[in-house]
Amino acid sequence: MESFANASAGGDLFVHCASRLERARNHGNCRERLKQALTTDDWLTQTDAELLAQCRLERFRVSGPGGQHRNKTDSAVRLTHLPSGIQGYASERRSQHQNRSEALKRLRREIALQLRRPIELELYHPPAELQRILPRGVRADQPQRTRVGPRHQDFWSGARALLDLLEATDGAVSDAAALLGCSTGQFVKLLNSEPHLWAAANAIRERHDLKPLRR
Repeated sequence: MESFANASAGGDLFVHCASRLERARNHGNCRERLKQALTTDDWLTQTDAELLAQCRLERFRVSGPGGQHRNKTDSAVRLTHLPSGIQGYASERRSQHQNRSEALKRLRREIALQLRRPIELELYHPPAELQRILPRGVRADQPQRTRVGPRHQDFWSGARALLDLLEATDGAVSDAAALLGCSTGQFVKLLNSEPHLWAAANAIRERHDLKPLRR
């Protein structure tokens, strides 16, 4: 009877573990579907307050260079975007408010860099946010005066679209450039305008077994 009871308990434990594993797998699948369904545009075009409302905020103290006055209070901030799991972190300022603002900027950047959206290349037309980050010499529907650079918050919406296009062309810079109506050199120069964007572009090329771009 004891062996039977142990076997029964072991069977129950197996079923319980299998059930938990299945729930975890389903949770992961739901999370991946959420990433695909809720586009990066939905997040990147939100106000700071709206995006912050979707985040878990953690405050803590860190040590580092800067002398005895650095981070005497819990000024470091980490934001975790709950729908995607992506994080933004900042600790270089003594003000928690400033670190939170910087962490939010970095979160926007990471959302743009990490989340890809499928696009249709047939009859492709660059979206407005991508046109706004194109070099000034490239013709676009958006007027030249609306173009923005890497320091502008709107840059990352355009960078997201740029990386989506590069992913859709399997990392082929010449094909992506042709769809934008610019030269390969102009396309590479745009990627090279921001180091994180450059690294993300080379990561895409690596996934497609292409050599890294060179500056």
